[in-house]
Amino acid sequence: MGEDLDRTRAVWRQVAQVVIARIKDGTYPPGSRVPSTLELATELGVASSTSQKALAYLRREGWVRGETGIGTFVADDLPNN
Repeated sequence: MGEDLDRTRAVWRQVAQVVIARIKDGTYPPGSRVPSTLELATELGVASSTSQKALAYLRREGWVRGETGIGTFVADDLPNN
């Protein structure tokens, strides 16, 4: 498991924070592909539905954008969070 998650807090929020931290530190630069829900779930040891909820949140907040049949990518214009 790549990150230690606190199981007493909403896990999907923690997964979202892991992805945001990676975007901020340049691991996932703007325009780059982020791991799929299955890849995130496997890496972090969570259910696919949990990582799916995290990515949906990141899309709503403007951190990532989805391209049907291609994947999820870091937004070019990031939110000011």
